[in-house]
Amino acid sequence: MNVLYNLSHWYFSKKALPYWGIYAIDCLVMFLSGCFIYFLDYGLTEVVRNWRLLGYLLLISWVFYSLGFRIFHTYSGIIRYSSFVDLQRVVYANLIGLIGSTSVCLILQKGLNLSTFRLMDHVMIFFITTALMWAFRVTIKSLFDMAYYSKKAKRVFIFGTKHGGMSLAKSIRSSEEAKYILDGFVTDDEQIVGKWLMGVKVYLNDETLVQTMRERHTNTLIVSPLYSEKLRRNETLVSELLSAGIHILMYPPTLEWDGKSDLNILTMKEVDIEDLLPREKIEIDMDKVGKQLSGQKILITGAAGSIGSEIVRQIAVYTPAELILLDQAETPLHDVRLEMARNRPNVKAHTIVSDISNQSKMEEIFQTFKPHYVFHAAAYKHVPMMEDNPSEAIQNNVYGTRVIADLAVKYGTKKFVMVSTDKAVNPTNVMGCSKRICEIYVQSLDKAIKEGRVQGITQFVTTRFGNVLGSNGSVIPLFKNQIKAGGPITVTHPDIIRFFMLIPEACKLVLEAGTMGNGGEIFIFDMGEPVRIVDLAKRMIKLSGAKDIEIQFTGLRDGEKLYEEVLNDMEVTKPTHHPKIKIAEVREYDYEEAKKNEERLLEASYRYDDMEIVRIMKEIVPEFKSQHSKYEALDR
Repeated sequence: MNVLYNLSHWYFSKKALPYWGIYAIDCLVMFLSGCFIYFLDYGLTEVVRNWRLLGYLLLISWVFYSLGFRIFHTYSGIIRYSSFVDLQRVVYANLIGLIGSTSVCLILQKGLNLSTFRLMDHVMIFFITTALMWAFRVTIKSLFDMAYYSKKAKRVFIFGTKHGGMSLAKSIRSSEEAKYILDGFVTDDEQIVGKWLMGVKVYLNDETLVQTMRERHTNTLIVSPLYSEKLRRNETLVSELLSAGIHILMYPPTLEWDGKSDLNILTMKEVDIEDLLPREKIEIDMDKVGKQLSGQKILITGAAGSIGSEIVRQIAVYTPAELILLDQAETPLHDVRLEMARNRPNVKAHTIVSDISNQSKMEEIFQTFKPHYVFHAAAYKHVPMMEDNPSEAIQNNVYGTRVIADLAVKYGTKKFVMVSTDKAVNPTNVMGCSKRICEIYVQSLDKAIKEGRVQGITQFVTTRFGNVLGSNGSVIPLFKNQIKAGGPITVTHPDIIRFFMLIPEACKLVLEAGTMGNGGEIFIFDMGEPVRIVDLAKRMIKLSGAKDIEIQFTGLRDGEKLYEEVLNDMEVTKPTHHPKIKIAEVREYDYEEAKKNEERLLEASYRYDDMEIVRIMKEIVPEFKSQHSKYEALDR
């Protein structure tokens, strides 16, 4: 056994058996098949006596079998990765050998005295040659499984028996990566439970599944895209799988699958917490969005941030005329620049390092590029940081937005799309209130343009949504780092809940809402079901496989509330053509009043009197009630 293992290891450590070696083995198989058939017909004595005659016959057969090998390239594949298609090619090649050799032998039958070799003998040579060539390939593949898979590959179950599951199974069997051994299928269809597909058994998705996988030493579950949503909603099964140390591989939710095309096992990835949160798939007509953005000059502020950079990626697909990428964070913006050069070299992208509150620099940018669209994602967004630095919230978020908005009007931008936050609704902190003041300004400016009090054509649209998974400042990266450090995980309160959405989905909705809007709207996104942060932490601990990670409750931070709202109490919504996007009907403000309020705020911000700045903010936004903050004194 050791000799067999050593030989197989020697062979499989090579790149592949040479083509001539495979060809020589196939020819030898055909010669031995002919000798065997002649031996069965006439015995060993006749084989020895008529070796010359037998040689003529096999020479003729060799010519045509070789022709078949050449036409169907039976010897040019890598034997250890043979598939059903390769076995089919062997049959077709040998059929050429059968037809050719039989025809010639019949024609030359009298001249070469070949009458002793019957038609049935040619047929038997075909069958035996084909069987032995198949056996050779299957044996090599099996030895490869023993020598390589058993040491390095993971045993896997595939969740799903329809097209997605079968496509993944075929990808595993044909993959040159040799990462997985298919050990079974999992299904909800009781009619096919216990049957065999592709040589492995089908198991039922029930309470015994995890135990079955343990008993079979199967450590990975690969989930077909058709079953991904079902698994996400089955929290009990997910928890049991993770607790048992079973890895879950899924198709990335950001990649679209049409339900028909073949899947590649290499595109699967081990699930992250983002993949396991219950959510409904968001359908967006991106082609319609792309038609509006194609060939346009587009400015994206905050282009190096998590939202801004994803907007860049999604817009770049539709070949805009120019992208103007603006951010004050030099290194992340450089990363975006390199990514664009690598992935979208055909898109003309300008990367500009500057602050949106730098009015003269912003003027120069608008004067130079005259963008048709502005996607305004730049903002300070960390609640505790802005609670301690309200002057920066005003100078960057409020004044910076005003600078970009006014220049958009001045230089004829068609549409201005502002990225806001659910923290702007009934704000309890400085950051949320600063974003609400931004909303008020751009809405009032849009109204003034429509009424003819301000000359311009720009339509202002606001998009408002909650937390995005994996964004800078999200709890997900924080929890990952805490788990990596061995804990503890810090959660502010056991009852705190948040809405979550994937970054690519949020950005798709931003683009959809931005292009559908006519100006003046605040679009709010359906964020699905809220998630308890402590449950998120517990699931991440299970997902990591770490043990003895504690969860500590640190108390609500300054300005933080237990739950986020998407609408003010006095607001109602109107539907749009997209079920996930609604329009908030909010109180309207006069443009001149909004402008004066911002000027008052900006002036106060340069005196750096935190209490005075926040007092003015509360005058502008009466629903701003501070929580867990020194500014609560102003509400009394």
